Amino acid sequence: MKMSFLDRILLLVTGLLAAYEIVIGIDKLSTTPIIAYTIAFGVLLVAELLLFILGFEDLDSPIVVIVSTIIPLSLSLGLVWEHLDSLRTLYLIFTLIGFLAVVLTRSIPMQNKLPTIVIAIVHGVAGITIFLLPIIISMQGQTKPAFALVGLGGALIGCVGLLFSFLKTGKPIVPRETIYRILPGLLLLMTACFVAGFKYG
Repeated sequence: MKMSFLDRILLLVTGLLAAYEIVIGIDKLSTTPIIAYTIAFGVLLVAELLLFILGFEDLDSPIVVIVSTIIPLSLSLGLVWEHLDSLRTLYLIFTLIGFLAVVLTRSIPMQNKLPTIVIAIVHGVAGITIFLLPIIISMQGQTKPAFALVGLGGALIGCVGLLFSFLKTGKPIVPRETIYRILPGLLLLMTACFVAGFKYG
């Protein structure tokens, strides 16, 4: 499917938001969250630029699954490190093992369901963390209410991941063309929620 002019504009704006978050949006945090968020938004920025330049055809590359895993893992690690002191080390171990598991199961040809199971567990844990943690701590008054927008961004990134997971298995929830049509808008809304949540939360 050919990318429209509007799609490219939406991707460009998304890339600019990701760049803003890297340069300005996370400068008042401790070292580990800054590293985690910088990696997440850095990968998102690179992905946006590749989509902008190469179009939707780039999404069919096997490496997309591996690279796209970095975003939720890094975001969720930053959130856990910032707000759940007792789980820092445990979640860091999960992040490293989870990413290595995704790399191995996607790099080695397998005829079983192990790659799907691994990606579902890794993305599931990271996605639920990004979705629920900001909402819970904002409801508890630990952050400003606007921080719940990060959770909304987590829900949107989960939707994107779900759509592509079913697409890769050959059983898409909606047609490929529909996914490509709504993807730039979803990515922009997701990134805007993250940026607003971190800035005003």
